[in-house]
Amino acid sequence: MMAVLNLHHLRLFRAVAREGTLTGAARGLNLSQSALSTQIKALEATLGQDLFERRGRGLVLTEAGRIALDHAEIIFRAAEDLTATLKTAGRARRVLRVGALATLSRNFQTEFLAPLIGRADVEMVLRSGAQPDLLRALGALSLDVVLTNLVPARDAGSPYLVHALSEQPVSLIGPPALAGRALADLLATEPLLVPTPEAALRAAFDAYLERQGILPRLAAEVDDMAMLRLLVRAGAGLAVIPPIVVRDELAAGHLSELARLDGITEGFYAVTLQRRYPNPLLAEVLGALPRRA
Repeated sequence: MMAVLNLHHLRLFRAVAREGTLTGAARGLNLSQSALSTQIKALEATLGQDLFERRGRGLVLTEAGRIALDHAEIIFRAAEDLTATLKTAGRARRVLRVGALATLSRNFQTEFLAPLIGRADVEMVLRSGAQPDLLRALGALSLDVVLTNLVPARDAGSPYLVHALSEQPVSLIGPPALAGRALADLLATEPLLVPTPEAALRAAFDAYLERQGILPRLAAEVDDMAMLRLLVRAGAGLAVIPPIVVRDELAAGHLSELARLDGITEGFYAVTLQRRYPNPLLAEVLGALPRRA
C-alpha cells in the first residue's frame, strides 16, 4: 500500500531546504528544533529516502532532496493558484497570466493581448524572463501562456501545446535617406545591427549573406528586440528585424523599410499546457489572431 504524503511535513521540509539549517527554519516556523527534526524524519521515512546531509553546521539537499523540493514547489504553487483562482471565480473580473520571452517584440505582445486590453472584466498579469524560467512557471500553473519566438523542444511525453501565431517578414530597417539604394550595397557598406547568433533569425540571415557572398560590417549583436529598436532609432546602424518591431517609427516616417529580406521570417508562438479546464480567456486571444493577421 502506498504511503500517504503528509503535506504539512512537505511544507516544513521546504522551509528547511530554503533556510539551510534546522535552527533558522525552526525559528521562522515558530517550532522547536527537535519537533521540526522529528517531522522531517517522518517525511524521510514516508519517502524512503534521506533528504538532507549535514555539512558543517548546515544542511545540504541530497539528490532525493532536490527532487522532492522541485515537486514541493510545484505542489504549493498549484495550491496557491487554486486558491487565487477560486477566490476570483465568483467575481466579474477574470485573470490571464501571460509570460513573454524578455527579448520578444513588445509590439507583438500588444497585438496578442489586443482583445483583452481595456476590458473591465479582465485583469492581465504580465511577466517576462528567460524561456526555461517561463516554461517552469507554466508547468507549475503560475502562467496560462508563454509567448516566444523559440519553439520549445517537444517529445511524445511533452505537456506543451505550441500554437503558431504568426510568421513575420524580416527587413533591413534604417533612415529614410538611404531608401532607394540596392540591398546588396547596403548590407556590404553600412553598419548592421543584428540579433545574437543564438536567434533563429540570425542563423537565417548569416546563411543569406553567405549565399550572396557579402561580408557585413557588424555594429552590434543584440539579444533584445527593444534594444535593437532603440539603436536603429539612434542611428547606430541598419537593423535586421521584423518591421512589426518598429511599426510606430515606420508609420511616423522616422525609419524606413529599406528592403525585404526574401526567404527570412521570424515565427511567433504561444505555448500552453494540455489542461482539462484551460483558462477561457486563452480561447479569446488565440481565436482572435487569424482575424488580426
